[in-house]
Amino acid sequence: MLLQYIKHSGSEFDVVIMVIPQASNMLLTRNLLYTGITRAKKLLIIISQDKIIESMIQNADSKKRNTGLVNKLKSIDLIK
Repeated sequence: MLLQYIKHSGSEFDVVIMVIPQASNMLLTRNLLYTGITRAKKLLIIISQDKIIESMIQNADSKKRNTGLVNKLKSIDLIK
């Protein structure tokens, strides 16, 4: 799974293997690549196409996520 590292947010591992398939540009960002890379303490293996990695490096966009969380919290009166 592309975003498997989220389960281990903030953790470091001796070996990290990143499998990065073709996906939406909204997901394939420089920030995602950086986060995966910084989890590796000793060895990093990236499995992907060169063009995908190059695209991620160029993609510094940070998109606003539309989760609907604000509306859900309003509906149960947690926020006004």
